[in-house]
Amino acid sequence: MSGTTGPRRGGIWYGHIRWMYRGRRPNALARLMNRLSARQYAAGLAPGHWVSLEVPGRRTGRTVSVPLVVADHDGGRYLVAMLGERTNWVANVRAAGGRAVLRHGRREVVRLTEVPVADRPPILRRHLTLAPGARPHVPVDRRAPLADFARIAADFPVFRITAEPPAG
Repeated sequence: MSGTTGPRRGGIWYGHIRWMYRGRRPNALARLMNRLSARQYAAGLAPGHWVSLEVPGRRTGRTVSVPLVVADHDGGRYLVAMLGERTNWVANVRAAGGRAVLRHGRREVVRLTEVPVADRPPILRRHLTLAPGARPHVPVDRRAPLADFARIAADFPVFRITAEPPAG
């Protein structure tokens, strides 16, 4: 299906991506690929808007690294949870009070602040432009009008990235 009601559902690539995240949870292959991608992004071996998010696990306290795409919009930088509200990194960021580290060749200590639902639609659309891997998980085509994104905005957490001043 194409148009403004949803992403194209056909094709091997879309089916493969949906299989890797069945039930909006990564399977073993997706977890392995995410670990490898997180290392690659952290080392800076990817486009500049691909980063590794490092945040303490809410249960173990161990640092969890997740590969993400930074969406730029109106002078701000944002992270979007492509798998929705139950995404593990979202729960970890909330438990950490928004404190996290972004890595892309260098380490950047940041504060992540949740964006109100009403402000999410243009950011979600920009994210789909930059993150083709997110498209199978979002039920709106990246070229859809903002009204279509407004209908799903509550289902996809968005965080504004703010650099934290150095401690000391």
